[in-house]
Amino acid sequence: MTILVVEDEVKITRFIKRGLEMEHYTVDVAYNGEDAIEKIELNSYDLIILDIMLPKKSGIDVVKQLRDDKIETPVIMLTAKDTIEDRVKGLDAGADDYLVKPFAFGELVARIRALLRREKTVKSTKLQIDDLILDPATHDVSRAGKELKLSSKEYRLLDYMMRRPGHVCTRTMIGEHIWGYNFTDDSNVIDVYISYLRRKVDKGFRNKLIHTVRDVGYKIQDKGLGLPKT
Repeated sequence: MTILVVEDEVKITRFIKRGLEMEHYTVDVAYNGEDAIEKIELNSYDLIILDIMLPKKSGIDVVKQLRDDKIETPVIMLTAKDTIEDRVKGLDAGADDYLVKPFAFGELVARIRALLRREKTVKSTKLQIDDLILDPATHDVSRAGKELKLSSKEYRLLDYMMRRPGHVCTRTMIGEHIWGYNFTDDSNVIDVYISYLRRKVDKGFRNKLIHTVRDVGYKIQDKGLGLPKT
């Protein structure tokens, strides 16, 4: 499952991101309200963790815009203000839950799980390309009925690509999404992990699903979508 963390304090963002990745969530980050809106318009998230006090556009304004745009993604709001008025304001704007800083990471994870359980009946759809199946709820991955054992980063990379079937995932997109904003494009780490995935996903199968788009990046696509041979 993919979570967007919107928080302008870099240390808090890194703390949350690292902890959630250890819980096997895929995490995107934004440091201001305008970037958050842009990411939400471009990507599909299962949950959003949203600070109230943000540059450019406040968390309250962000969640109001989401609800006005009929985007019903669950939102947990973060704030340093522990007053009834602030909590009511956030919830009335459209947030689903509220957490006051400083908070215990275990409580954040528990609240995330509770909200995702609430959404489970709506978002229980498994990702599938040909006979490759990824279950976001359980993190199980299989191909032709055989379970695939993936590392945390392999899983996050596959999940990211399977949510964009047939679309090119550039090296920059992959790098920033999986490795964060410190990613440097001169690293070969993406090629290494794509190689790992190919060995687990495509090895032994005639129909290869992971394809290289020369000088650009990679895409995942089955032969039924008309991909030219590469």
